[in-house]
Amino acid sequence: MLTDEYRYKILKLIEAQPEISQRELAQVLGISLGKANFCLKALMDVGFLKATNFRNSKNKLAYMYLLTPSGMEEKASITVRFLKYKLQQYETLKAELEELHREVVTDNKRL
Repeated sequence: MLTDEYRYKILKLIEAQPEISQRELAQVLGISLGKANFCLKALMDVGFLKATNFRNSKNKLAYMYLLTPSGMEEKASITVRFLKYKLQQYETLKAELEELHREVVTDNKRL
């Protein structure tokens, strides 16, 4: 399953480095080469990416991945969702840390 987090990270990486290889993408994301291939194909199948061969490359298997207009729209949409999700995680963690801090202060006053 291609999660919003992976979609966001892949689209962001490809926008910054269209010539990134599947192997490099897998390494950066900490996933297997097979999963990177699956994710790229899934994004191409829905029209968010297209792949083109390097014209002057000696390695004819080298591709350049490009975001399509719908891919750019999806990246913007995912970015907003991902930001909201991360902010929610931050608020939850912040509340937990504040509670732990109160417990430590209370326990230290008892000592």
